[in-house]
Amino acid sequence: MRAALAIASAGLLTAGAWLLLRREQAAADAAEEAAGQGGAGLWASADDVLQGLGDSVIESAENFVETITMRLNLSAMRTVTAADVAHPNVRALLAVIRRGEGTADAKGYSRLVGGGEFIGFADHPRVVKSGTFSNGKAWRSSAAGAYQFIASTWDETARIMALPDFTPASQDRGAVGRIAARGALEDAKAGRLVVALQKIAREWASMPGSPYGQPVISEATAAAVYASAGGTVNA
Repeated sequence: MRAALAIASAGLLTAGAWLLLRREQAAADAAEEAAGQGGAGLWASADDVLQGLGDSVIESAENFVETITMRLNLSAMRTVTAADVAHPNVRALLAVIRRGEGTADAKGYSRLVGGGEFIGFADHPRVVKSGTFSNGKAWRSSAAGAYQFIASTWDETARIMALPDFTPASQDRGAVGRIAARGALEDAKAGRLVVALQKIAREWASMPGSPYGQPVISEATAAAVYASAGGTVNA
C-alpha cells in the first residue's frame, strides 16, 4: 500500500510540477510567447498528454502542487463572489492593472496586445501579434482584453470559473479570479495595496516589481490610479 501511495504521489507531483511550470509560463505574455524561446512543440506535446489524463486527475495534481508550494492556488478562483468583484478596493486594483496593461480607456475590453481591437465577446479572440517593447525586448503574444489575458490563461480561468464568454463582466470576474489565485484578494479588499501588488506582479508583467523584464508602472503611479479609482489604502 505504501509503495502504491508513493508511486501515486510521485505521479501527481510530476504532473503537478509540469502544470505549475505551465501556469507560471502563462502568467507573463513575453515569458510564454517571446520570440526565439523555442520549445513550443515540447509544451504542446506535454499538454496533450496531460489533457488525456482527464480533468479530475489534472485538478488533483493542481491541488497537490498548490499545497506544497503555496505559490498559485487555482482552486481559489472558484470562491470569487459577485461581492468580491464589486468591492470598491478590488475595483480600484483592477483600475491599476488596466493602467499598467494599457487598457484603461473605454475600449480596453476589446484591446489587442500592441494596439487594435477585436470584434465580439463570444470568446477570447486568439489573435497572435508580435512587436518590441519600449525597452527593446521582442514579444509575441495572444494577449487581449482589459487584463490582457493570453489565450491559454483565459482558457484555464474560464474552465475553473465557468465563464461563458469574454464579455467585460467575464473579464472582470476572471481578473479577480487570478488575483485570488495569487493569494491577493483579501489584501486587495483590506486595502493592503503594496502587498497585493507584490503578489500579482507574477500575474501581470506590468505591475511594480514584476520579474519578467517588461516595462512596468511605478508604485507611485499605481497608488495614484488606485486613489483616483476610489481605493482606500490601509497599512
